[in-house]
Amino acid sequence: MPKDKPALELLRAVGDAFGAYPFSDEDLSELVEPKLGMITSFQDLMDELDQLRTVDLGALPPALEIKPKASRSDE
Repeated sequence: MPKDKPALELLRAVGDAFGAYPFSDEDLSELVEPKLGMITSFQDLMDELDQLRTVDLGALPPALEIKPKASRSDE
């Protein structure tokens, strides 16, 4: 899968095809060229997902046991 930088036109087309909610060009532009430093860029997200696809989940050990949080009446 090529890791091309997402284009505004592509994101518009995806929004048109699946958009139950209309996204403004300003919102889509933030995915293409992030200006808000606290938000992970779309390309970073795609790169991380690409790395996760290479992990054999069957080879990973099971997660630790999940214990329910003690209720306040136990304190």
